[in-house]
Amino acid sequence: MAPKEIINNIFYTGLNHRERRLFDELIPLPMGTTYNSYLIKASEKTVLVDTMYPPKSDEFIERLEKAGLEKLDYIVCNHGEQDHTGAIPKVLKRYPEAKILTNEKCKNLLIDMLHIAEDKFQIVADGEEISLGDKTLKFIYAPWVHWPDTMFTYVKEDKIIFTCDFLGSHSPFENLFAPETPELLKAAKRYYAEIMMPFRNFCKKYVQLLKGMDIDMIATSHGPIYKNPSFILDAYETWTADEVKNEVVIPYVSMYESTKEMVDYMAEKLSDKGIEVKPFDVVEEDLGELAMELVEACTVVFGSSMVLAGPHPAAVTTAYLAGALRPKVKFVSFIGSYGWGGVLVEKLEQALSGIRAEKLEPVIIKGKPKEVDFAKLDVLIESIYEKHKGLGLVK
Repeated sequence: MAPKEIINNIFYTGLNHRERRLFDELIPLPMGTTYNSYLIKASEKTVLVDTMYPPKSDEFIERLEKAGLEKLDYIVCNHGEQDHTGAIPKVLKRYPEAKILTNEKCKNLLIDMLHIAEDKFQIVADGEEISLGDKTLKFIYAPWVHWPDTMFTYVKEDKIIFTCDFLGSHSPFENLFAPETPELLKAAKRYYAEIMMPFRNFCKKYVQLLKGMDIDMIATSHGPIYKNPSFILDAYETWTADEVKNEVVIPYVSMYESTKEMVDYMAEKLSDKGIEVKPFDVVEEDLGELAMELVEACTVVFGSSMVLAGPHPAAVTTAYLAGALRPKVKFVSFIGSYGWGGVLVEKLEQALSGIRAEKLEPVIIKGKPKEVDFAKLDVLIESIYEKHKGLGLVK
């Protein structure tokens, strides 16, 4: 994709990476991703907002040269993670006169990670403005969406704000501007679930801050540019709200179908009571899809077979990731089947320590479920129903 003008001498200089399939050696990328960078050619100064993922550095420098960039005054670093900053050493080699505009926390990260000399930095304060001639940059500190160093950069005259990772999506594109489609909304929700959900209360704060500003465009570090800011801000307002939906998510692993039989029974009975149920085989399915389901669910029930004397490793990993994501679920429980013995619930609870939800009585059985076991599941099902009813989610 050639450099393209967004508005009034502000250009997109980022790159698609459709072939990438794993982010941070953890997060699946079904479509790949983008690394967004922006070039501002003002009347007196030229500024690069964020740079590039290290393996794409040479291609990125070529893009800057194709954009006619001969002299660079500033590099704005909104966040120190290397998918946005990894090309800085090569950019500075090509444009040695440039200074890095960032905050103190980000400066220290970049010195540690990229060994950039301290004299290359110019620290900007929260709310500080810098004139570029016919354009003015305003810097807004926004820590913990999703690192402590994050800030936003706002171009006052053009009413465009660069929010780095906040509000982004792993969505490669050809057209600069976001189509308001269910597909993009799903990608943005997945991005929120996998990356931003642990920082829900901070996200909530900055959504309201941006809603109170005079903004015509939101330009993120991953995914297309939002010409209609309310499209993504309204979605985040819903995802970060305290309210939950009438949903039960059941992530499970079943070695010999006994646990699955319990899951299927629960799903049918809960559905009969008017509750939406999302069973999720954690061995076969994409954990990113599970993360999305946890965004607004009221209840999560973890199901597991036993391996040796503990829960299946896939169940432990899933519980750990769910705990790390810290969804706003209100109720948690556990079901499972064992052969000769061991400890299931306690180990899953330890992995799940990040979720602050009410624990409902688990149902752990020996072998294939019997009538007495189904009766115990009926008790758990009724408990979930009453909890949802108490929240006004179901009649």
